[in-house]
Amino acid sequence: MVDHNFIFASLDGKAPNTARKVHIRRLYDIFQVCIQRRDYARARRAWAILARCKEFDWMSMWTTGLLLVGGGPGEEVSSEKLEFLRAMMLQNTGEKAAILQELVFSLIQRGEHREAMSELELYLPAFPYQDNPIMHTYAGLLSLYLAQPPPDSDNTTFDKIRLRDAQSHFEQAKRLDPENVVIQAFLEKIPQLRSRTQTQSSHHTMLDSEDDMEGTDDSKNDTMDDDNERSTGRDDEDDVLSTPRGKRTRIGV
Repeated sequence: MVDHNFIFASLDGKAPNTARKVHIRRLYDIFQVCIQRRDYARARRAWAILARCKEFDWMSMWTTGLLLVGGGPGEEVSSEKLEFLRAMMLQNTGEKAAILQELVFSLIQRGEHREAMSELELYLPAFPYQDNPIMHTYAGLLSLYLAQPPPDSDNTTFDKIRLRDAQSHFEQAKRLDPENVVIQAFLEKIPQLRSRTQTQSSHHTMLDSEDDMEGTDDSKNDTMDDDNERSTGRDDEDDVLSTPRGKRTRIGV
């Protein structure tokens, strides 16, 4: 029996005993070398062949497939990468939590924070996601980010409902991972944001009340001026009517 030498370890830990398996191992070596050399175009061609082989469990290597679909590290997250992750969520039932985590992170990288939050709200109530502290941390951070006022708005208050949701997710993550100091830091920050929001809301309410009072005073002053003008007009008419006709004629002359 010929002793074959391979660069990378076998996927199943067994030496190939047929010509077909030897060819697959050679192709797998080429595939890994192309990735190491960042030759992603050739790596994709090798991947396309390996994925058709029944001996190659490509679903267990979904992270490698994600690398090839995404165009390599450092590249912008493409829509094809998101579609690949969503397809893996439906097919790879054994690693759904890890795939969802990667999907949420990719959406955040693209700036689609509301979409990332929607994905978490869809899956978090179900098992096993509800017991994942990383998922709850992501949900808390996204809720806190979405609670911020728009950057182009004069409003500087945080959304109270989003702050409450953020605190709830951070508390759940803290319960699942008590040693996480990052979660604790955000939990201590939320009451400060809520207090500042309440102070600013009270200040805006006082300003609005003052504006309403000023507007009411102006309306009253306008009403009083109108009443005075009508009263002056009636007095002039009364003076004319009370003047004898002859005198009125002489005054006109």
